[in-house]
Amino acid sequence: MIAATHTRTRYSDAELEEFRVLIVEKLEAAHLQLRYYLRQLTELAENEDAKIKNLDDAVGSTEREYISALAARQRSLIQHLENALLRIQNKVYGVCRATGKLIAKERLMVVPHATLSMDAKRTGVS
Repeated sequence: MIAATHTRTRYSDAELEEFRVLIVEKLEAAHLQLRYYLRQLTELAENEDAKIKNLDDAVGSTEREYISALAARQRSLIQHLENALLRIQNKVYGVCRATGKLIAKERLMVVPHATLSMDAKRTGVS
């Protein structure tokens, strides 16, 4: 007798709640990190020593650009995490946007905003 295999099409409500808690924690940490970068940028802009001593040179400019890039990455991460929360709310979280199959739970625990399974990512399907 061949056992029928049941292919799951979505994560259970309990699993979605587990992911939601993880994402909220990561979102809080991402907001804290973004605020840190923005404070650094403000401090660099308001640094009287740099203005008085004319230290606004290539080093300072490079540092500002670097911190700005880090802040932009944090903003992007925050947007991805917020989108993941919407997918949880709509009960489509964890479904690969290329294949329609569930993304492995292990992958989602590491990259909770993932929208592609590893198979789809490897083959370049989007």
